[in-house]
Amino acid sequence: MNLEEIRSNRTKIILKFSIPSIIAMLLTALITVADGYFMGNYVGKEGIAAVNLGLPVIYLYLGVGLMISIGGVAISGMALGAGDRKTANQVFRQTIGVTGGCSLVISLVMAVSFTQVLAFLGADQQVSQYFREYYEIMLLELPVMVVNSSLGMFIRGEGNSGYYMKVSMGNVLLNIFLDYFFAGPLGLGAGGIAAASLVSALFSLGLLLYYFWKRARIYSLGAFRFSGKTCIQAVLNGSSEFIGEMSTGIAMFAYNYVILRRIGTVGVTAFTIVGYVAYAFSMVIVGFGQGCSPLISFTYGAGERALAADIRKRTNWLVLGTGATVFFLLFGASGWYGRIFVQHAGVEEMVEQGMGIFMVSFFFSGMNAITSFYFTATGRALESAAISLSRGLVVLLLCIFTLPIFFGMTGVWLAAPVTEAVTLGITGGFLYRERVRGY
Repeated sequence: MNLEEIRSNRTKIILKFSIPSIIAMLLTALITVADGYFMGNYVGKEGIAAVNLGLPVIYLYLGVGLMISIGGVAISGMALGAGDRKTANQVFRQTIGVTGGCSLVISLVMAVSFTQVLAFLGADQQVSQYFREYYEIMLLELPVMVVNSSLGMFIRGEGNSGYYMKVSMGNVLLNIFLDYFFAGPLGLGAGGIAAASLVSALFSLGLLLYYFWKRARIYSLGAFRFSGKTCIQAVLNGSSEFIGEMSTGIAMFAYNYVILRRIGTVGVTAFTIVGYVAYAFSMVIVGFGQGCSPLISFTYGAGERALAADIRKRTNWLVLGTGATVFFLLFGASGWYGRIFVQHAGVEEMVEQGMGIFMVSFFFSGMNAITSFYFTATGRALESAAISLSRGLVVLLLCIFTLPIFFGMTGVWLAAPVTEAVTLGITGGFLYRERVRGY
């Protein structure tokens, strides 16, 4: 990266960094969608519901992983912008080590918590069985997934997003093939689908480690001297991402709790299927965020604050355009979309009713999320955390627990767009204050 190239080709550079990241994130989302497809067609609607009940577990891993990794990438990026490659490399090594260690601790804690979680949610016996079969294996896969994601961020920081994209493509293709093979011919059910994810993640880990062993130009794996100061700074810088993912996990737990008691397993299944679209679009947003963050950190660290703000604005417009496109393309497909995953009239009807309402949130969520990434990349954790806390926890939980009382399942679908619209006002306030202060 160099400042002159960024100045003269701003949108092009944003797309250059973002598109490979978006593709990689969409491929990650495709794994979840593929798991849902095979779960619905080979296990049944109870299998889809079981996977959704455990999504808060996945968000816990993502929250810790993103907090440490994005915070570490931001510190490393600013060090590179200041010309200090030695510090940048030490931050990289510590980030990977801490991310892996924390993920393993989470797996140990979650392994003894399944019974309590299922009892609280009130899941029936069939759903509980599938939950255990799937997530007992996923507790081995998720730490690998988190480390892979962290390694990928630093590969993008080197400007080699294409390599990570190719690894992600291989991961997805292998995962889909193994999903079919394990769940179909071998008949391994929910556990087989989880095993497919584990094998694919280990395959990707090998390719990523090979990159840092043979091809990396800046970062290299090896011993590091642990710095508590760097760790605290990374956690603070990435705290908004942790809050965002954990808030999503808590919100998902709340969604499941409310839907199971008011609608039942059919409602959870319908919500999960619509959630695949939302999850895929959130991966697009994260891809844009991860693509623009190194550019923002680099330019901000070099003293080009106006340029960093302009990168944020251009990325916001790109995400808004993408959200509008997804909305209009999928609005007419809601009638047949649900049938892809499961043949059940009640589920199909709920999906068709919910798609159009839920996807309105796409017009607001991008600007909120990208601005949160922007504040993280420039070291302003408080503003970033406030945005994430609003859209992912405080306002959202209020909507989840109140709107269904008055509107039933329609209230469930309304929770996301109402939350994002309210948060947009908070985001606008922070940006207005920044303009007044002159960046």
